[in-house]
Amino acid sequence: MKYFVNKWIELLAGLVIVIAVIAFAWYSAAWGAFWNFRHAAWELLKGGVFWGVLGIGVLFIVLGISDLKD
Repeated sequence: MKYFVNKWIELLAGLVIVIAVIAFAWYSAAWGAFWNFRHAAWELLKGGVFWGVLGIGVLFIVLGISDLKD
């Protein structure tokens, strides 16, 4: 017997979880500085963008050096 989850239940569960996490982060700003998950998420996003752009720059340098060798 094959086990599978209905695709609509899976989609609905994912949507509920995403909305719940967004609402939790939005309302956590009123709970004080320690519990402010919205600020923490923003800091993580800014750091991820920084390292992502840096990684792409390093990748282009490595590809450029590789093309110079040929």
